[in-house]
Amino acid sequence: MERRYFVYMLASRRNGTLYVGVTNDLPRRVHEHQTGAVPGFTKRYGVMRLVWSEAHADINEAIAREKQIKGWNRAWKLKLIEASNPEWNDLTDALL
Repeated sequence: MERRYFVYMLASRRNGTLYVGVTNDLPRRVHEHQTGAVPGFTKRYGVMRLVWSEAHADINEAIAREKQIKGWNRAWKLKLIEASNPEWNDLTDALL
């Protein structure tokens, strides 16, 4: 089975605080954010809504993409989210 890596964005609400991350287990990682299992930025600012994700076969590609998106200005990030999720729905249920 081919391993997959995910770059993802969480938001506190529509047009709210954003967080960009990378993981090899998206359902587990989103659950950790949503339950506050790991202290840090997302717990402090209530950033728990999965609004965008992208799969990669190679960890180095995923990390490079995460860094690229983290370097973007806010408007570009909002456009990326709204291109696939214009209503800013929480995509967590789609993971299951």
